[in-house]
Amino acid sequence: MRALVQRVSSASVEVDGEMIAQIGRGYLVLVGFTHEDTEEDCIRLAKKIGLLRVFSDENDKINLSLEDISGSILCVSQFTLYADCRKGHRPSFTQAMEPGRAEQLYGFFCTELDKYAPTQKGIFGADMKVTLCNDGPFTVMLE
Repeated sequence: MRALVQRVSSASVEVDGEMIAQIGRGYLVLVGFTHEDTEEDCIRLAKKIGLLRVFSDENDKINLSLEDISGSILCVSQFTLYADCRKGHRPSFTQAMEPGRAEQLYGFFCTELDKYAPTQKGIFGADMKVTLCNDGPFTVMLE
């Protein structure tokens, strides 16, 4: 399981010209699943993200969590986080989990994230237009 966490001042997802999710200050989380991932992995990674302290405090130290700033999460499924580009010029996605099970884990993961901060989500498997204002930029890859 991989999650690319981007600190944002705003982020949104559009599908077929319609805005389906939108947040202010918080995290845009792009998440991908591989074959061995389980619900326990989702619980562990959601907790890591929920308690992550990457916002600046009054002394400009990176010390505050989502809860401290009343932030939100926008979570978007992205199987391409498991792209393998070692051979040739066309990525292979053999390490990405099959869509049926990945969609179940994505739903479960979003529910877990919601325990830490209000969580909006994209539509699994949809062609989404993701817009963000990266704050910093500050981006962290978690596995």
